[in-house]
Amino acid sequence: MYRISTRTHPLQIARAPTAATRAKLRAAAQAALDHQRAARGTSICVVYSVDSYLRHLNHQFSGVDEPTDVLAFPADEEDDHLGDIIISAQRATRSAQRGAHGTLDELQLLTVHGTLHLLGHDHSTPDERVRMWQAETEILANLGLSITAPTVG
Repeated sequence: MYRISTRTHPLQIARAPTAATRAKLRAAAQAALDHQRAARGTSICVVYSVDSYLRHLNHQFSGVDEPTDVLAFPADEEDDHLGDIIISAQRATRSAQRGAHGTLDELQLLTVHGTLHLLGHDHSTPDERVRMWQAETEILANLGLSITAPTVG
């Protein structure tokens, strides 16, 4: 079994997701960990957040002064905690509207995407992008979602 927690940050700004949304985020992370055959006992934390916080983190760690939809931070410790995934609920809502699908589907896509990053996937080269998006598409299909990862182009 995996240990998947959710939290909201910053509490003063971000509105906490419903229990049903938190359960879907945990299920998405679980599906990605299962698909990638992660070690049992592995833990991750999915943080539900806002644009301003992701902009701050993106600037601090990547030098990009813009918000983003999801960031993954691998853990430094040598234990079973893979790391944290931080998702902008605001970006997810806008992306879902543009993609004509539900926000919950988008949140699950971002959770899967972040989990894959914690497991070592990347998309900085065309070959990496194909492998990562293929894994995302398979995981999302396993979750019963019609949304898919971006197309390679």
